[in-house]
Amino acid sequence: MKVKDIMTRDVITVSPNTPVKEVADLMRKYNIGSVPVCEGNRVVGIVTDRDIVIREVAYGKNPNEVLARDVMTASITTINSEKDIHDAARIMAEKQIRRLPVVEDGRLVGMLALGDIAVTNRLHDDAGEALSDISKPSGTMF
Repeated sequence: MKVKDIMTRDVITVSPNTPVKEVADLMRKYNIGSVPVCEGNRVVGIVTDRDIVIREVAYGKNPNEVLARDVMTASITTINSEKDIHDAARIMAEKQIRRLPVVEDGRLVGMLALGDIAVTNRLHDDAGEALSDISKPSGTMF
């Protein structure tokens, strides 16, 4: 099975100049935990709910003044839509990420979440293994 077979095709995106307040409003409206940041159809970053909390809220910044580019993760991992789902699960486990922007010729065409893999009957083991690896602590705990 390929990534394109289970990815979400209708992806909400923002530009680097979108205020974080608007990004958070989109996350709430669409019940999503991340939003790709794009220039045209090219992914330049991703904003997660965690990015907003750690890079903006924790510092008491004004969400109307902070922009997506200020809190986004710029060094993102993407996957081609033609890749096998098992490759996606392996990448998620290795990189400890739950979401992968899906690209074709450098253009965003979808999003693949760990949950998409988990609900695919034949892939429960891969999803469980990926979640286990993603959930391993990578730093110090308090």
